This record gives sequence, C-alpha cells and structure tokens, in this order.
Amino acid sequence: MFRKILAAIDRSPNGNAVFDEALTLAKATKGSLMLLHILSSEEKDSPQTPTLLTFEYHPLNGELLENYCQQWQTYKEEGFKLLRSYTESATNAGVSTEFTQNSGNPSRNICELARTWGADLIVIGRRGHSGLNELILGSVSNYVFHHAPCSVHVVYTPVPLKYEVPVANKVQVIH
Repeated sequence: MFRKILAAIDRSPNGNAVFDEALTLAKATKGSLMLLHILSSEEKDSPQTPTLLTFEYHPLNGELLENYCQQWQTYKEEGFKLLRSYTESATNAGVSTEFTQNSGNPSRNICELARTWGADLIVIGRRGHSGLNELILGSVSNYVFHHAPCSVHVVYTPVPLKYEVPVANKVQVIH
C-alpha cells in the first residue's frame, strides 16, 4: 500500500499529468502527498546563466548578473505558486499534502527526498527523450527508475508530433 507518495512536479503539461496521477493514487490508497519542484537549468522555462559570450567581454557585468538574479527570483516564486496551487487542490480533495522546492540536479534531488521522507512511491513524468537526445540530455525518469529507494510510477504524456502534408501545391502543418 502506498502511504507516502512523492510527486516530482515541473511546469510542463506533463507536470499536470503527474500531479493528477499522484492525487488519484493518494486518494485511492488514503496516502499523503509530497510535491517536489526542482529549480534547475534543465527545466524549459528556467533562466539561463549568463556566459562569457553574453558578458560582452566584461566578466563582471553587474547589469547582466542583476537581471539574471531577478529572473531566477521570479522563476523561484512561480515554482512556489505552482506548488501552493497543487497543494490547495489536493487538500481540498481530502489528501494530506506538503511541498518543497529544491535547487540542483533533479534526478539526485528526487531520490534523496524519497529516501529522507520515507516515500513508498515516486510519481514522475517522462519527457520522451530517447536515443541521442537521452544520451546527451540524460533522462531524469531513467535515473530515478534505477536509483530510487522505492517503487516508481512513470507518467508518460506523448508530445504531439508536427508533420507537413502537401495539399494542392501548399504545405499544411498537422499537429
């Protein structure tokens, strides 16, 4: 029986599916939820660290660093807002819920929190990286699946493919 369910949430549409699945499981098993959001440069909308190329040959460009810090603070606040919203929804559904937001490597953060919190189940999304993309970018779900201290439930939401279809001398993009 799953009494303590850790849901690794991100800001993608797949994050919504992970939350929904974790909430359904928690209600069915009368379990509690821990919602986790990782502040990571791997997340799609995270601020990108200024590089030497963007510093315009001034490594200590204060304006650039200040702008980055403001973007990071906004990113952090949006993460808390998301977690509070999910927590409110779960609590209203009668599920005991808490949340945390950490920084760093998502894979290791998820496994470590599962270990320290004593999770029985991790619910995580899968972006659908495979082949070369998975080799280069890595796979959080793959790492968690192989290193988690408990059961792992992977929620896969397929990304619709765009492809072009020739239509009477025109190209139509199909979603």
